[in-house]
Amino acid sequence: MVFPKEMVAVFCDGDFWHGRDLNDRIARLEGGHNARYWVEKIKGNVARDRRISFQLETEGWEVLRFWESDIRRDPATAAELVAARVKARKH
Repeated sequence: MVFPKEMVAVFCDGDFWHGRDLNDRIARLEGGHNARYWVEKIKGNVARDRRISFQLETEGWEVLRFWESDIRRDPATAAELVAARVKARKH
């Protein structure tokens, strides 16, 4: 989600695709089918996420990232945090 006037970007990152608990995930992937591909894919996604966050923050954006399982467990907390950050950045 993007709040352009407030310059807040919200990402909802999938646990698998975006490397939650990266070291544990890599250890599990290394024992599986097509391990090299999956390890590099997830590492690449993590690196891209970091680059994008850095770029946006350098341009003055506030970047909020939430893990999918955290949102599923407690969507109200994620929504409240987003609302609070958007409100704080109103011009």
